[in-house]
Amino acid sequence: MKKLIVGNWKMSPIHAKDAREKFVAIKKVASTLRNVQTVVCPPFIFMGDMKKLVSGHRCVLGAQNAWIENEGAYTGEVSPAMLASMGFGYIIIGHSERRALGEIDELVNKKILAAVKAGLTAIMCVGERERDPDGEYLKYIALQVRAALKGVQRKDLTRIVIAYEPIWAIGKHAVRAASTDDALEVSILIKKTLADLYGLSAPTSRQAGKDGGSAGILYGGSVDAKNAWEFLLKSHIDGLLVGRASLDPKVFGEILKSADKIK
Repeated sequence: MKKLIVGNWKMSPIHAKDAREKFVAIKKVASTLRNVQTVVCPPFIFMGDMKKLVSGHRCVLGAQNAWIENEGAYTGEVSPAMLASMGFGYIIIGHSERRALGEIDELVNKKILAAVKAGLTAIMCVGERERDPDGEYLKYIALQVRAALKGVQRKDLTRIVIAYEPIWAIGKHAVRAASTDDALEVSILIKKTLADLYGLSAPTSRQAGKDGGSAGILYGGSVDAKNAWEFLLKSHIDGLLVGRASLDPKVFGEILKSADKIK
């Protein structure tokens, strides 16, 4: 099974020329890798222009967000149907930064349902702000998964990828770096939660996303060229959600090449 590596550019870069140049450099590496599916998620304003640069299926574009309706009086929003009509296949939903702006589980769930209905693959983000010694964070993550997947049918799990973001380990206020054991613990929890929800045997990462058996699982949290291979190898995950490092084609390229070596 191919590793899914997603680059989330957030609100960068400022100039369209820079966005095009970064994507071309990333595609140059990504297009040579047989074992990796690369998805770059730039700001909306660059997506139409950058789509002209996509060639083949190994390096494609995805969106960072969308609304819950396909059309209507929703100023400033972009719909799942619009994305699908433009040929974009992936969308990040429920990212921690969107949740910090006020998105609650109910809205994340509606966005998941809308994305799946439109034929998009939803990269559904979950994760805790802090880790308590009693393990309550595990219950919190399981509840996030259950809430986000409410109403999602088993057959649609092939359209779901769950990205674990340990918020406490990200950014300048990080408590510490997350370990592969931290990611493994939550990967196991997510698989068990999916098994409970859909009456399935908890799959291995290599089974994830096949035949409606389960959703794929990504890790996202200060991933760089030095630690990417370790998370992929030791945490039983299907790929990575990369933030800041995905804006550096050289670093992101090294991450992609690391993923390609893991079978």
